[in-house]
Amino acid sequence: MHSNFGDLQPDIQPLGTVSDFANEFIEAVGPHHFFDSFSRQETILLSEYLDCFGVPRESTVLREDDEGDFLAILITGKAVLVKTHDDVTTTLQEISPGEIIGAMSFVDRKPRFASCITTEPSDFAVLTHDSLNAMLADHPRLGNKFLLMLLGLTASRLRHATTFMMPGSFDLTAE
Repeated sequence: MHSNFGDLQPDIQPLGTVSDFANEFIEAVGPHHFFDSFSRQETILLSEYLDCFGVPRESTVLREDDEGDFLAILITGKAVLVKTHDDVTTTLQEISPGEIIGAMSFVDRKPRFASCITTEPSDFAVLTHDSLNAMLADHPRLGNKFLLMLLGLTASRLRHATTFMMPGSFDLTAE
């Protein structure tokens, strides 16, 4: 099933581009090392390709098994990633400002692995495939830097998951 971020819940409010909230965006992503290679100017330029949405508490912003046609970065608020298996829903991770959700499905265009639900009113920066393609056309260096950051994020999450599932069996951090 295909879904656009703004269509997931009726109360999600489009707030314009993230560039209108550049300081809040920079403050949110600043503590996360995946954005360390981005200068302030590059982060502001990146924000021009992101749409901002205000999301009420207890809203679904990613739905398990939907197509991965966007990724989102939490700017303010909190959320949780949840996975349902055999009618049992398990919380996988709490999401804090600056964290990226939906990256894996955004990259491989496979169905979402989990759902993301806000636990308090939140603001999200959303990147669609169309916006990424525009960034790559307009600012190829920035687009490639963003793609390399996503690759690093995905690799880090894979290492973490593998280490968690097979503790002590081998050390993937040594590579």
